[in-house]
Amino acid sequence: MNFKSKIKLGIVGGGQLGRMLIQSAIDFDLEIKSLDPDVFAPCKDVAHEFVNGSLLDYQTVVDFGMNCDIVTIEIENVNLEALFELERIGVKVFPQPSVIALIKDKRIQKKHFQENDIPTAAFKLINNKEEIRQNLDFFPCVNKLGTGGYDGKGVQILRNEKDIDKAFDTLGLIEKLIPFEKELAVVVARNLNGEIKSYPVTEMVFHPEANLVEYLFAPAQIEKTIENAAIKIAENCAKAFGIVGLLAVEMFLTKEGEILVNEVAPRPHNSGHHTQKANAVSQFEQHIRAILNLPLGDTKEHSLAAMVNILGEAGHDGEAIYSGMEEILQISGVHPFLYGKKHTKPFRKMGHVSILDKDFEKLKEKVNFVTETLKVKSK
Repeated sequence: MNFKSKIKLGIVGGGQLGRMLIQSAIDFDLEIKSLDPDVFAPCKDVAHEFVNGSLLDYQTVVDFGMNCDIVTIEIENVNLEALFELERIGVKVFPQPSVIALIKDKRIQKKHFQENDIPTAAFKLINNKEEIRQNLDFFPCVNKLGTGGYDGKGVQILRNEKDIDKAFDTLGLIEKLIPFEKELAVVVARNLNGEIKSYPVTEMVFHPEANLVEYLFAPAQIEKTIENAAIKIAENCAKAFGIVGLLAVEMFLTKEGEILVNEVAPRPHNSGHHTQKANAVSQFEQHIRAILNLPLGDTKEHSLAAMVNILGEAGHDGEAIYSGMEEILQISGVHPFLYGKKHTKPFRKMGHVSILDKDFEKLKEKVNFVTETLKVKSK
């Protein structure tokens, strides 16, 4: 089969995931077009063509994608009707709009898990805060927005009746709070031919305040049987959704050794950033391969790895400055990736650092050093 370069790839969303997708797409000589509502979006200066516009406006998204060969997303909160229309007129859209529709609303996503025998925490769909009050027997629980949540936003832990005041008074769900041993993730890829490949399982550690990933270790320090089970569940998820592209599957490992799927994302994911340096083929290249229906790449790791998110410091809101960069770059195996965001604010993702070492204890030492040393402040 001959490969045609200069394929025009439209990325709906111009954030850091799109920026890193572009870095891999350049290797395939693709022509990149990016859409984002932020005139200073991370993709603005690296895409061949940048369009400033709403991801939720039907006509904006249709007009954006009409002259593309393939359209993909880097965020789920997009106008689905527009993606369906692009697909109808012959533009290839991956992941498919039908798949995004199953995942975009966490209520539908959880029902899809249930219908396809994918293990997940017990849940109830709710329409408002009053319905939560009527289910006190379900406490302690996690209250999630049906749509619109990201990076820890749209999630509340409700431990008792007093916490109902902070619950979401809109369409969402409550699910049993799981006393887990570890939070795990598997990034799995599937192309149009049905070929599937998974990355090694990662272990995620969440920030106690921001409720988003602070750092992760890869491969996760778990037994082989747990690793195999997690990968099998992730691949079953990819098959159940029928996705073309990447699927990030977040999981809980319970104290009893059971694996439960928390939620999934149909795109490159924070839990796969370390693959840029630690694996033969990064998650971003793998996504490009999958949506072009090329053979999927080798996912094997060549080093133990960690990834630390670079978050804006509390109390800082303004033009970003980075302290500690020179200090961390003196350490072997430390690789920073800045997202091109000019403005910092508390807990905003400004970049990440991939960290490599052959020894797990030394890897943890490097993680602690980077976490304590590299800070994002404002002028």
